Amino acid sequence: MTEKNEKVVEDKNISDQTDENLTEEIESEANDLQVEPDPKQAEIDKLTEQVNNLEEKLLRSQAEIQNIQQRNARELQNVRKYDGQKLASAVLPAVDNLERALQVEANDEVSKQIKTGVEMTLKTLNQALTDNGITSTGEVGESFDPTKHQAIQSIESDEVESDQIAQVLQKGYILQDRVIRPAMVAVAK
Repeated sequence: MTEKNEKVVEDKNISDQTDENLTEEIESEANDLQVEPDPKQAEIDKLTEQVNNLEEKLLRSQAEIQNIQQRNARELQNVRKYDGQKLASAVLPAVDNLERALQVEANDEVSKQIKTGVEMTLKTLNQALTDNGITSTGEVGESFDPTKHQAIQSIESDEVESDQIAQVLQKGYILQDRVIRPAMVAVAK
């Protein structure tokens, strides 16, 4: 039995040596097979990276251009929407003066004719303002709105309820949704 054991041990040693030899041989062949990096592949990798960077820059540039176009469209829309604001602000004092002129009593025929001419002029101006999106605000009985009205004073009034406009001292005007001039009013207590 000892001979068998010795033979098994000897076979095992031979097997271990064979495995070691095979491992060394495989490692040696693997080292021999290791190929130096292909210079063309390095160039391809470099160019691929450049292409990816350029594509990313292109996408960012396109997004920026789109944002600029949208911003310009909004600005152009606002310019069109509020186009007449400067002119309206310049014309409103003339409208106020015409309204004040109509409050004067006309006693003789000449004064009545002048008053008629002022009424026609005021009507034309008001129509032009309306046609351009400009509306007046601040009527007696209207609820007080601090975004459209400027309270000059508070007064006692039996004609309107509390927090309503009791007297209009100067009309206010709105262009589209923007207040050009707030109405100066007296508010009922």
